[in-house]
Amino acid sequence: MQIRFRELSLKGKAHMTEELNLTDPFEGRQDIIGHGPVHVDLQAVYEDGEAKVNGTLTLDLELICSRCLSHTNQTIELPFEEVFMQKPEEEDPDLDEDIHLVVGDKVDLEPYVVENVVVGLPYIPLCDEACKGLCPVCGENRNQRDCGCKQEKIDPRLAGLADFFNKE
Repeated sequence: MQIRFRELSLKGKAHMTEELNLTDPFEGRQDIIGHGPVHVDLQAVYEDGEAKVNGTLTLDLELICSRCLSHTNQTIELPFEEVFMQKPEEEDPDLDEDIHLVVGDKVDLEPYVVENVVVGLPYIPLCDEACKGLCPVCGENRNQRDCGCKQEKIDPRLAGLADFFNKE
């Protein structure tokens, strides 16, 4: 998946759709059981010497919920916005930091797609925002049934007072 500055400057616009089978963003992630290809739908526009590429990246994931450890399927849509410019002869101190300077006529977009996928993956995957998780006493999934375990939360600063009345 590439854009070429010369072609883009002549056409003005270019639309790209592709499916990428990526494995690098998912290596070492124990919370991701499975994943499908990344559906890339991008549009590049050339204006004022800059190639502005934006669109969406869509990805199907099978995840493990970080609270209850159940498997869940999610479809994630990630926005993609990058700006590229051919590197000028002299450095311009007023140039925006978010613009990627490119040497040559073409830009390979795949590393930028991978970067956006890595940044866009859920940090703490959940099966549901209201997931109750596992009981810390017996390990029962509290989404399926209430185990009835007694869980008293005592402020650690006042824990010494709990034994005060029991010494009689």
